[in-house]
Amino acid sequence: MSDLFDLKLEQELKKSAPLADRMRPTSLESYVGQEKLIGSGATLRTLIERDELPSMIFWGPPGTGKTTLARIIARLTRSRFEQVSAVSSGIADLRRVVDEAKEKRKLANTRTILFVDEIHRWNKSQQDALLPNVESGVITLIGATTENPSFEVNGALLSRCRVFVLEKLTAEDIKKLLERAVRSPDGLDGKVKVAADAIEFLAYIADGDARVALNSLEIAAKALKISKRQTLKIEAVKYALQKTHLRYDKTGEEHYNIISALHKSMRGSDADAALYWLGRMLEAGEDPLYVARRLVRFASEDVGLADSNALVVAMTAYNAAHAIGMPECNVILAHAAAYLAQAPKSNKLYTAYLAVQKDIAELPNEPVPLHLRNAPTKLMKELDYGKGYKYNPNFKEPIDQDYLPEKLKGKKYLKD
Repeated sequence: MSDLFDLKLEQELKKSAPLADRMRPTSLESYVGQEKLIGSGATLRTLIERDELPSMIFWGPPGTGKTTLARIIARLTRSRFEQVSAVSSGIADLRRVVDEAKEKRKLANTRTILFVDEIHRWNKSQQDALLPNVESGVITLIGATTENPSFEVNGALLSRCRVFVLEKLTAEDIKKLLERAVRSPDGLDGKVKVAADAIEFLAYIADGDARVALNSLEIAAKALKISKRQTLKIEAVKYALQKTHLRYDKTGEEHYNIISALHKSMRGSDADAALYWLGRMLEAGEDPLYVARRLVRFASEDVGLADSNALVVAMTAYNAAHAIGMPECNVILAHAAAYLAQAPKSNKLYTAYLAVQKDIAELPNEPVPLHLRNAPTKLMKELDYGKGYKYNPNFKEPIDQDYLPEKLKGKKYLKD
């Protein structure tokens, strides 16, 4: 009786779950995308088929199927599947899973796969707690992260895991998932007709995120049901969503990728690309003053002495952005970015200062030459402070005078 009740409860819960959860694939054959990982002969597929699973890190954007793939692997390898979120769990949860895993291994020789979602959010001590259990084989770890594991996962843990990169799903991948959801009994079950251009639009705005696509379809379908219309058209989808989904994390890797793209586009004098990357940041909610600071830096690092007015333009843009904020300052920052992209370039200042930094770090601190020192006291004068200094305004012709320390005499930092 209890088993029957549990089955009915599971069925009811599945019916009420979001469309994205109801449509989660349960086999590699129904899994969409990531052919490089699970296609015939691919490394991960081979490891699964041979039942030679290492601990792994799945690195990829949201909605690419990291959790789903981990569940499929557990099913295919007949492993217990335990899932925790690094956002809401800690070492106590890990200990519970490890204790249960040891018990199951001892009693039934059953392997446990521990799936840690957003593993990058665990701190060093929490990640370190995984190490002995991964090494001993008590658990097989599958960590999922949207951040570069090189920066966010401890080196010791990373060295014990294989990293598999999941790529953003293509619009064609998303389209397959949407069409399946429209037909599937677990999805819309064919009760809602969806126009082809509406599917195309949903596949496009999802930006590679299957969860966004399916949840958007569900929202639009519910809105259609309320309106009592027969077919879900693109206009209804746009009205139901009223928002474009921009993939941008102000603290994550994409943040650094896009600011790098802006910097390199300006360096390459491509004003159009610079404006595009600038817009990607601003429209996604980036702090305009962060962008402005990067433009100020660029003005001296990459334009430099080739156009000293660039620093004036960039600094003016910073002050204007600070004064009026978004959205009004967007065109001001665009003005500065376009100016910097089109300006002549010189990195002489940048390379000169790098050379200065190198000498300061590697050479002893050289004393200031006596003739360059001020002599405000009698003792200093007696010690020859300032002796022999030539006051430049007193001479009409150029003066032969050294300004660097003795051991750096003749050193050229700023190349001609």
